[in-house]
Amino acid sequence: MIHPSAIIEPGAQLGADVQIGPFAYVGAHAVLGDGCILSPHAVVLDHATLGARCRVHSGAVIGDLPQDLSFSGEPSYVVTGDDCIFREGVTVHRGTTPGSTTKLGHHVFMMANSHIAHNGEVGNHVILANGVLLAGYVTVGDRCFFGGGAAIHQFCHIGRFSMVGGLTAITKDLPPFCITVTGGANTVAGLNLVGLRRGGFSAKERAQIKTVFKTLYHSGLNVSQARERLQEQVSENPFAAEYIAFLSHAKRGICPVSRRPGKAEAEADADA
Repeated sequence: MIHPSAIIEPGAQLGADVQIGPFAYVGAHAVLGDGCILSPHAVVLDHATLGARCRVHSGAVIGDLPQDLSFSGEPSYVVTGDDCIFREGVTVHRGTTPGSTTKLGHHVFMMANSHIAHNGEVGNHVILANGVLLAGYVTVGDRCFFGGGAAIHQFCHIGRFSMVGGLTAITKDLPPFCITVTGGANTVAGLNLVGLRRGGFSAKERAQIKTVFKTLYHSGLNVSQARERLQEQVSENPFAAEYIAFLSHAKRGICPVSRRPGKAEAEADADA
């Protein structure tokens, strides 16, 4: 299942049933899990480890050196979960500090020409549409979706079940369950209700999330005051504790909400 024109460096570890197409390259310290498929001209470099059944399409490069002038050349790593898909032109870079790792969860889908920079941490079932750019040290929670051309500033944290609109720039932290204004910058439009329904959240849970969201964004309180108000809700609302934890680690500040009610907020008001 390995094309004779492919280059597999001595020392590379290949799992069972791996398929490697013409002119693909696998580095000496790379690890491919069972059932991985490398298309023609796919590249998996040293210190990259792919989980089972990952697919690397033509022109994708996993495990290249970080684009960081402070990188000293010491070994660092990329580690992915199972069932990840890397479409054409995708790049995922190694950590920048010695021994550090860029980590991807299971079922990550990176569409064409998307990028995860050094020391990123991406959760499970995350989708990056074409041309999405995650800078260094970006953290992404489970089941987030990024529209085409979205760009996330280094060190930002994107909470789980969030949806970032296409061509959107994010330079602050985006709380869980939020959806942003498409084509804007750092602007929350409302709650990602479609994602919550598809994710199996009950009507009661969605109502609890709505309460937390309104406390943070529509109570007239600043972030510190909202965090204190959320503390009062913890005993009855588990999502209050999640928001408190997120806000406690939001070093860059959080994305503000749009002052003009949009479709997402209208749906939130109608949802129960």
